[in-house]
Amino acid sequence: MTDSGDTAVTAGLRDRLWQAVLDGDAYTTTDVLRQSLDAGLDKETLLLGLVAPVQEQVGLAWAANRITVAQEHAATAANERAVTALIPPASARRRQRGRVTVACVDGEWHAFPARLVAEVLQLHGWQVDYLGPQIPVAHLIDHLHRTGADAVLLSSSIPARLPTAHAVITACQAAGMPVMAGGRAFGPDGRYARACGADRWAADARGAAAALEAGLRAPGPAAARQAVDDLPHLADQEYTMVVGARSRLVEQTLTDLEKDAPAMQLYTDVQRHRTAEDFAFIVDFLATALYVDDTDLFTGFVTWTADVLEARSVSARCLPPGLDLIARQLRDFPRATALLREGAAAVAARPRPGPGETAPGPGGVA
Repeated sequence: MTDSGDTAVTAGLRDRLWQAVLDGDAYTTTDVLRQSLDAGLDKETLLLGLVAPVQEQVGLAWAANRITVAQEHAATAANERAVTALIPPASARRRQRGRVTVACVDGEWHAFPARLVAEVLQLHGWQVDYLGPQIPVAHLIDHLHRTGADAVLLSSSIPARLPTAHAVITACQAAGMPVMAGGRAFGPDGRYARACGADRWAADARGAAAALEAGLRAPGPAAARQAVDDLPHLADQEYTMVVGARSRLVEQTLTDLEKDAPAMQLYTDVQRHRTAEDFAFIVDFLATALYVDDTDLFTGFVTWTADVLEARSVSARCLPPGLDLIARQLRDFPRATALLREGAAAVAARPRPGPGETAPGPGGVA
């Protein structure tokens, strides 16, 4: 079969898989994956060339308001069940390499990317302990001690989890365990993984497998690190102050917006609640941008939020004045106010997506 034939077959199978997961039909999803194997695709290509792109398409469809949160969850469940049916249990495969742990940071519920990494590593001969979503750091460290893992692979999709990820990375290294980080939260080039002191970063499952095969050196004995040791800018306490003032910032912003925009006084309770959620996420991402000292992280989130709102026929015009109101409350914090100014400018200047389009986001919050 020619390369063009391979591409055509893969595209056709991907379209069928997309329709099956969109319907939440795990049986058809499994059949499509089995037919993919019959068509000559190996399991790694199936996972990374079919399942992963379709799962990303699910997230984009939610952001563009083409599917509901319930449909998104049903689609993910269909993909999960199909992968489980297709890939035999770990005990059925010969082990040639060492043992690693794959886990999501505490507070991270988007576990499917980590699941795909775990499956690919098992195909490469590693014994993998896949711990799934939201693992408290104390339980993760206990597991690493009990199993004698060679490395831990830490996954996160939402950048707002970066401060927690940093704490997990530091704790694992203090226990003598090398840490590889991956997932959208750590940036497209791994910049936030490096900022948080991870030993390695992998862009995808194949990169993770290659890095493990090259070898990860366990960290030597060292004194416990504080966050400020890796990120000296945290000494200004802006991150800590914003996190501590989160509820007050959101509440005061909504109060001031209702004064400046009388139309908000007509909002239903549901609309008011959703607006509060939007600004709570904005404050969370503001805090995270302060934590890693990165403007792009914040501007990327607020422009994505604007696109998501307008995909739902909700005007994003309240975002720049809302950001300005938060900045007024934080006028004594130069880094925070600069980020808020940049965010407001980015929202105002962003290109509008076409009908049904939404740019890839920073992990999503659905």
